[in-house]
Amino acid sequence: MRRALRVGVVLLLALGVYSTPAFGQSDPPRRERSQLRQNYPNPFNPVTTIPFELLPSDFEDGKYPKVSITIFNILRQSVAVPTALNHPAGNGAEVRNLEYYSPGAYEAYWDGTDRRGNKVASGVYYARLVINGQPVDKPLPMVVAK
Repeated sequence: MRRALRVGVVLLLALGVYSTPAFGQSDPPRRERSQLRQNYPNPFNPVTTIPFELLPSDFEDGKYPKVSITIFNILRQSVAVPTALNHPAGNGAEVRNLEYYSPGAYEAYWDGTDRRGNKVASGVYYARLVINGQPVDKPLPMVVAK
């Protein structure tokens, strides 16, 4: 019984499911960073809004960040790219390496279709925010309900 318990704990530690900090260590301080917020409505049919926030740290060195949002299915296959709302390039601009000119709250729009314009099936999809080629946090789940 003890051996099974030890093996279970070792497996959990190896998988990263359970971790304990080393003696005297604590989590490093977290730097504020831009983030993708939960879409609304969720579940949705047929359209959803995907809010995200860009912070001043994204505009270091006087450069405009290039922002991308991609919608993935549960197999991690890219399905669609939402369009920007209230962006100088226009409301129909895809959020794919799209430059933003100031920090703040922004939104993207997804109509529930794939790249070919076909309605996606009901199910769970994920949105991922990427700034200057670097993913921000974990992808957020979105539910398409028919």
